[in-house]
Amino acid sequence: MSAADAASAATSELRPRRSVLYMPGANERALEKAKSLPADAIIFDLEDAVAPDAKPDARQRVCAAVGSGEYGRRELTIRVNSIDTEWHEADLRAAAEAGPDAVVVPKINRPADVHAVERLLESAGAPDTTTIWAMVETPIAMLAATDIASASERLNVLVMGTNDLAKELHAAHVPGRQPLLTGLGLALLAARATGKVILDGVYNDVKNPEGFATECRQGADMGFDGKTLIHPSQVEPCNEAFAPSADEVERARALIATFEEAEAAGVGVVTFEGRMVENLHVEQARQAVAISEAIAAL
Repeated sequence: MSAADAASAATSELRPRRSVLYMPGANERALEKAKSLPADAIIFDLEDAVAPDAKPDARQRVCAAVGSGEYGRRELTIRVNSIDTEWHEADLRAAAEAGPDAVVVPKINRPADVHAVERLLESAGAPDTTTIWAMVETPIAMLAATDIASASERLNVLVMGTNDLAKELHAAHVPGRQPLLTGLGLALLAARATGKVILDGVYNDVKNPEGFATECRQGADMGFDGKTLIHPSQVEPCNEAFAPSADEVERARALIATFEEAEAAGVGVVTFEGRMVENLHVEQARQAVAISEAIAAL
């Protein structure tokens, strides 16, 4: 994919995914609560949050939730169990029939994993609108991130699995996430090179809102499109961190107007607030406005 194609693909993926909340598929109260939360997307979880003996019932429950029409405009996804588990195929086949916005697949390590998921979805009759969100959470996945991201047109989102990545690296969970920055950066590069959306990993300490806010700012500054969450209390601060502020949108609109007026007048060099404006600045401003408008439309 060329740089221009990647940029075009990224621009087309303006559905807000600031806050993406995991909800345990076996918990009826959690599924009900998700209907009223201001999360941009929900991941109905059949993996870590569900005990082995509860997985069949949870599978039926989340598929029913996806088809209920009771979650408004939230993006609805199902996290299936990983490829190497006994539940994976049944999860994918049930999800294909339910037709969520996406299936979230853990432990994607190579393009062949993506191809296997895609083949099973298609053989099970999944609609074209059901995409693949690939969780990248191992050193192997970080090193193969570009190949994974470009493995299928059905794959449109990379999801960082930072807990598993830290475990695989024998790394500590520390403020600033220094041990994880190389992996985060490699996955970000892969997403941007291939025009995919990328979501930051979870923050574990739900009783530390200051630490969570700091990590959200870090993720937004790095370039992530949003963050996966483990508790409803994290949704609203995450939405704020991953959205352009009202002042930023106002400045972006003013910059665009200044540039367009100068361009129409045939002015060669355009300045805004004392600084020279280049095409890349205009593209960034238009992106901020577009994201703001997409959020407002929710």
